[in-house]
Amino acid sequence: MAATATRHICSSQELLSFSPVTKPKTKTQHLKFTKTSFTPNSHRLRLAIKASSTSSTTLNDAPLPTHNNSDHQLRVQILSESLPYIQKFRGKTIVVKYGGAAMKSAELKASVVRDLVLLSCVGLRPVLVHGGGPEINVLLNQLNIPAQFRDGLRVTDARTMEVVSMVLVGKVNKDLVSRINFAGATAVGLSGMDGRLLTARPSPNAAQLGFVGEVARVDPTVLQPMVDNGHIPVIASVAADEFGQPYNINADTVAGEVAAALGAEKLILLTDVAGILRNKEDPGSLVKEIDIKGVKKMIEDGKVGGGMIPKVNCCIRSLAQGVTTASIIDGRVEHSLLHEIMTDEGAGTMITG
Repeated sequence: MAATATRHICSSQELLSFSPVTKPKTKTQHLKFTKTSFTPNSHRLRLAIKASSTSSTTLNDAPLPTHNNSDHQLRVQILSESLPYIQKFRGKTIVVKYGGAAMKSAELKASVVRDLVLLSCVGLRPVLVHGGGPEINVLLNQLNIPAQFRDGLRVTDARTMEVVSMVLVGKVNKDLVSRINFAGATAVGLSGMDGRLLTARPSPNAAQLGFVGEVARVDPTVLQPMVDNGHIPVIASVAADEFGQPYNINADTVAGEVAAALGAEKLILLTDVAGILRNKEDPGSLVKEIDIKGVKKMIEDGKVGGGMIPKVNCCIRSLAQGVTTASIIDGRVEHSLLHEIMTDEGAGTMITG
């Protein structure tokens, strides 16, 4: 039995339709599906498909159609193996922090957009949170405003805060919304100030850092209906305090707090590294899965350091507030989002509660 698919752009409520085309049976194929069970210590699911066939053809039968290229069969197999992951995550909220190399490369940017739209099409509820450091630096340079950093955080005076707001809310956010809409989904651009989504407070180091803030409160009232209706919220990581003063907030932090407020199934941080390494000097020592206790021990032992510590702490905080899993994945790899969500191997390190 072969099938011909009617292809079209779909929303999260649409289904692909198939029209069967009947052909004479010349080959009987037996498919064997084996699926591992979930255990308390495992959050990944593996599906194996084994095919064996017995042919009834004889020398006088018409030869079966063959393909020198196995691309078609590979695509079908990939679609089939993604079924349990679609079933697992369908209707679940996935919060993705977008930044780093994935923002600089046109190919990687297109890959992230396509992944988000595909996930939305098959029934997941993605939410995108973004920063935009490289774009901010470009405009600061054009305006002859020096970019300053302290302990990895941008020193943000009043002039710099204006630029941050212009770039993140007016440029990067709307560019992402436009790209997602063009790809076939419906995106809505927001900042933390819209609908009082985020309320900021000054950083403890405000005297040195200026208008760098933290998330004091998340109110998902404006966000939840968008997610429920199949839209993709795109959130810029700026917010105002109770007096209306804008603050620049780390996008990882915003993503973690939004994920917790929405009761997300998964938080994913796109980074410029492969994930958490047991040995920082050995790229092959990637930790695929670890729990909170284990990752805290790695921090204590000095195996996790530098810019990875705030990312790990962001994941730990979101897990403590009810997010099921948090992943730090390699945003330098095309379609890393699909690798993380739709495959057993993943694309980085998954931290569990």
